[in-house]
Amino acid sequence: MPPSPRPRGHRLAVLITMALALITTVLAVIPVMPATAADTLLSQGKPATASSSESTVAFPAASAVDGNAGTRWSSAFSDPQWIQVDLGATATISQVVLNWEAAYGRAFQIQTSANGTTWTSVYSTTTGTGGVQTLTVSGSGRYVRMYGTQRALQYGYSLWEFQVFGTIGGVTPTPTPTVTPTVTPTPTVTPTGGDRLLSYNKPGVASTSQSDANCWECTPARAFDLDPASRWATSSTTGWVDPGWIYVDLGAVAQVHRVVLQWDPAYARSFQIQVSNDAANWSTIYTTTTGTGFKQNLTVNGTGRYVRMYGTQRSGAYGYSLWEFQVYGTGGAPNTPPAQPPNPRNPPVLVWSDEFNGAAGSKPDPAKWTIDTGTGPNNELEYYTNNNNASMNGTGSLVMEARRETTPGSACPGGTCQYTSHRMNTGNKFHFTYGRVEARVKVPKGNGLWPAFWMMGADFLTGRPWPYNGEVDIMEILGKDVKTAYSTIHAPAYNGGGGIGGSYKLANNADFSDDYHVFAANWDSNGIRYTLDGVTVVTLDKATVEATRGPWVYDHPFYIILNLAVGGDWPGPPDASTGFPKQMLVDYVRVYQ
Repeated sequence: MPPSPRPRGHRLAVLITMALALITTVLAVIPVMPATAADTLLSQGKPATASSSESTVAFPAASAVDGNAGTRWSSAFSDPQWIQVDLGATATISQVVLNWEAAYGRAFQIQTSANGTTWTSVYSTTTGTGGVQTLTVSGSGRYVRMYGTQRALQYGYSLWEFQVFGTIGGVTPTPTPTVTPTVTPTPTVTPTGGDRLLSYNKPGVASTSQSDANCWECTPARAFDLDPASRWATSSTTGWVDPGWIYVDLGAVAQVHRVVLQWDPAYARSFQIQVSNDAANWSTIYTTTTGTGFKQNLTVNGTGRYVRMYGTQRSGAYGYSLWEFQVYGTGGAPNTPPAQPPNPRNPPVLVWSDEFNGAAGSKPDPAKWTIDTGTGPNNELEYYTNNNNASMNGTGSLVMEARRETTPGSACPGGTCQYTSHRMNTGNKFHFTYGRVEARVKVPKGNGLWPAFWMMGADFLTGRPWPYNGEVDIMEILGKDVKTAYSTIHAPAYNGGGGIGGSYKLANNADFSDDYHVFAANWDSNGIRYTLDGVTVVTLDKATVEATRGPWVYDHPFYIILNLAVGGDWPGPPDASTGFPKQMLVDYVRVYQ
């Protein structure tokens, strides 16, 4: 089987990390500005989540509540966006301080909630000034968020610090999943009212198309295949001009009621939706000069066998590109699209697990795990051995050990590797779509260490390259900062340093290396909700991602990966303080559906 690489795009993260290091060496910690003598800063170091992050590595939500004026949260470049903090208990809120970066909110609200779902506005403005805004408010809740509805610039929302002051009071409620209700999901198969998807696997024709190293086989058919990771694009050599167009042959005359466009960043600012009975004479049924890109759900009304997107003004220097062009209505000669995977049962049941209860010294179960051997990607320094660095400890845990090889010998081919470690996956053993996947893990501490629990799209095993197959990182922790964990997703439109997710910390700023913790992804057709020890820490809503960042590529089978990397672009190299060997302990891995 092919190796299971860490994302190649993570190499971008080292540049971001280096830049942040330079910034934080010259900027001091932001001063705490209490509201009154009785009120205290409640938000610092508490779990924070956001609608999106421009980069989960460089600009995560946690950076807005860490007390450091040299780190910040930054959102995607669209409206609305939000950031919220979980205070850990119900509190009376008296003041909120927003320390904006240049990308600030012109119109925004401060909202409170008891459960992270139902929100009450305690402050609202449409004339935000940016800079440092000290807002006197009056409200109560466990969760507090800044909900931005209009950006001041073409960029996103960005906060150096988001500080909440008040007094803790009341009983801490049971943790409630964070929900992102900002965008109504768009049906992808059969909408209500008798309409159905007419364009699936129908012939497409375009003004030009691209097929090269930057956009492989970006032909018209890719816009009608219901594959969110494939796309059509106009030619880079002849087609980055206006106008540009693509049409679909529905096979017979149809009544067209809705068109869904999922744009690549190369989108149309001005375009028309047109219908025709002969692909020569066209009638316009929708027109705009203010196209927004990302996902556009257009209500239309027209009759024709052919439906065309006719672009007259590009949004940038590139051409036109669509991940998906879907036409809904009645009539035509539709093909039946593939059935959608069923959501997990409620309550879900255990369908696969490894409890690692083998005798001391025994190896991972070959019926459940494939051992990945070889050198790691992302400029990692280790060589992954064939089970030499993995065994049961006899007390119910798998031990994955990273070693410094002072006399390599047969530890790695040619005796050239300096470090060895372990990586394994369930590829070709167990794949699944949707469910709750969790692992109870204790991570090691030390510069240069990079433990991870993650998933790859199973089509990677049949030749689809990363990131088109999709990647779901459930837990990544850097040994140089074991107080912070990361959960992230990667896709063609957002990967590497631009992946979507968030970071989070333990209560009281404790180290993840001190004890075992349960990291989980709760995954269904609506999105992914990450939890730490049963408490929601990051929520990724499918509809919001499609509307603000790009296609959602996670509605198909994935497999599980565990590994302990040494070095690489993101964590940097180990040093004399690291101390080898280092162990990553896994109590269990379980999947519920």
